[in-house]
Amino acid sequence: MDNDSGEIVFDPRGVVETKPLALAKRPAALDGLRLGVLDNTKWNANRLLRKTVARLQQEFSFAAVNHYRKESFSKDADPALIENIAANSEIALTAIGD
Repeated sequence: MDNDSGEIVFDPRGVVETKPLALAKRPAALDGLRLGVLDNTKWNANRLLRKTVARLQQEFSFAAVNHYRKESFSKDADPALIENIAANSEIALTAIGD
């Protein structure tokens, strides 16, 4: 973009084009559901997830709580891991923890 002095100024924000996605249907209640917990391996994520699950378990009675771990926080989760979580969980929880 040009300013009044004739200098060119670049906007670092850029433009992101996305397609809107529909949200997943939300369960009416959490009791009796299987919870999948994905640790993304960031330094404080596991601690935050453990405390969050403990608080949730005070209020809800999950059929199971299954824990999963990504290879690295800087990489996408392996598609097989995501399939495993989806196959064994009705709901999922993850966190960054920084």
